[in-house]
Amino acid sequence: MDFLKRLFGGGQPAAGESGDKTGMYFYVRPNGCDEVVRVRIDRNNDLSLADDNTTYWVRKLVRGSKCRQTVELELFFDSNRRLTGSNAQGGVLVEQADYDAWMRKQEAQTS
Repeated sequence: MDFLKRLFGGGQPAAGESGDKTGMYFYVRPNGCDEVVRVRIDRNNDLSLADDNTTYWVRKLVRGSKCRQTVELELFFDSNRRLTGSNAQGGVLVEQADYDAWMRKQEAQTS
């Protein structure tokens, strides 16, 4: 569970994301690509109540602008909308540092 907390900040809103209080940010790298895609989940509008009527989940299909590989991202949350589990088919979840490094690489290539 510590890995998930470190990876996603415990499912808490990302600090410094333009004052976005309802957004949670996750980072996905599609299989076979070096692109890292940032995914925003709105904790008030994107989460669906699970069949147990207590917990929440969300499913997103993720595709970047440079890679045609689609990732099916499923995230699971407790009753307080804190991340409890994840599944990424067709890719892997990575940390914000990986996204930041990929963005720096893209900026260097366009300069």
